[in-house]
Amino acid sequence: MDSRGKTPIPIRAETLKVLRLMGNYAPILMLGDDAEGYGTRWTIDGQPVQPAIATYLMQSGYIADSGTTELGARKLALTESGAEFRKAGLLWWNGLSLLQKLNILIRG
Repeated sequence: MDSRGKTPIPIRAETLKVLRLMGNYAPILMLGDDAEGYGTRWTIDGQPVQPAIATYLMQSGYIADSGTTELGARKLALTESGAEFRKAGLLWWNGLSLLQKLNILIRG
């Protein structure tokens, strides 16, 4: 979850929280559509996902369309690179001290 990549990771702690919630089985649901092919609202287990996080994960190739629900929402599941990104993020988070974690939670 190091922000030295090409595109900065938005709200790193919350992005990692979304990846944790997804695990290997829970998809993000994308509701609605816009002209660029991105949704207008995203949820995971009924909780909203911030647009910056969902868009970042889609543009980076960490999540991809895996079908639709019965009600027409698109399911976005972790890709192979997304699972690796999740694993690296968990290792990164576990390696931080309490003060570093607090700093990231407060400052993003």
